[in-house]
Amino acid sequence: MEALFIKHHSSLNGEVKRLPSSKSLSNRALILQALSGNQPFVSNLSDARDTVLMNKLVGSTEKVVDVMDAGTTMRFLTAYFGIKGSNKILTGTARMKERPIGLLVDALRAIGVKIEYLERDGFPPIEVKGFEGQKVDEVAIPGNVSSQYISALMMTGPALPRGLRIKLTGKVGSRPYIDMTAALMKHFGVEAEFRGDTIHVKHSGYKGSPYRVEGDWSGASYWFAFTALATEASLYLPGVTDKSLQGDRAIVDIMKRLGTTATFDSNGARLEKSGSERSIEWDFTDCPDLAQTVLPVCAAKGVVGTFTGMESLYIKETDRVAALRAELAKIGAAIVEPKQGVWRLEPGRIEGVKHIEIETYHDHRMAMGLAPLATMMDVTIKAPEVVNKSYPGFWEDVKAVGFSI
Repeated sequence: MEALFIKHHSSLNGEVKRLPSSKSLSNRALILQALSGNQPFVSNLSDARDTVLMNKLVGSTEKVVDVMDAGTTMRFLTAYFGIKGSNKILTGTARMKERPIGLLVDALRAIGVKIEYLERDGFPPIEVKGFEGQKVDEVAIPGNVSSQYISALMMTGPALPRGLRIKLTGKVGSRPYIDMTAALMKHFGVEAEFRGDTIHVKHSGYKGSPYRVEGDWSGASYWFAFTALATEASLYLPGVTDKSLQGDRAIVDIMKRLGTTATFDSNGARLEKSGSERSIEWDFTDCPDLAQTVLPVCAAKGVVGTFTGMESLYIKETDRVAALRAELAKIGAAIVEPKQGVWRLEPGRIEGVKHIEIETYHDHRMAMGLAPLATMMDVTIKAPEVVNKSYPGFWEDVKAVGFSI
């Protein structure tokens, strides 16, 4: 589909019935299930394309494994196939070939995995050629790179004869995703000790244990944005839990300051409008995927924002800082970087803007993060099918709460 038109609608009500299960939890659970001997103990898997792909590829007998644009799948499977001693070629989309994987490959090579780059050093496609036997039991990796590198090493570490110590250097980013991995490993019978700057996993075997995946807080975040920007709203999100392993649960605290209150019951959460602050500061180090939800809300509501922890956005599905800067400029907002590592959102005047056309840059979060502007104006979303990566039922849910598409 080339484009999708959403008619402006400012009063929202209903239940978000297609909110997916957590993609992050699902993808980790699938790797742990495979390491446990493929016992079918994981239920309520996400229907996101990334998870469907992971479920298909983790047990693939084909030599060539195409992860498309799924970064998590690329990183987790590189470590999984490497430690298992498989011979696989891992490739993906043109954008995937621009996303670095060198730090993970360096760590795996040090451990004893034989890996070769097939095009450009440091980037996919790669060929995993086998496991030559464990050479070291400690590797070092920067803590401020993708937490998926660290999680990939953590999950496969127990399969190594001598276990593995992972020393994190520098500032640690996305800590909740590391904690999520450790919690899931514990559920499946393996302890990951995180002391100081070192994670230690002993040689051990995972044990099959029934596990039901909870609702996805990343996907839920967009409904907080819809609520904050609507003139009136009452939305119900089934399947999300207040006490969650997901770092993106932070959206509850962020949006409480931007105009959305969440009330939890045993089945989910009710979202309703509340008062908003005029400025906000937030560190996205532990929840970088929320930036594309929060910055559009600030821009549309006239809230000045000062943000840190957005460094990883440069190497996601697109350069997300550049993409946000370009699209939010269409409603008069500017993203400036007064000093390295600090971003300031300066809202413009949104009055008089009747229609906005959003480029999505092959990025699912650009489509969903900007869609809530339809509470204030007509919105056209280019290449709307990008949402299939994480939230296939998103546009159906948008219609269900009152919009005409």
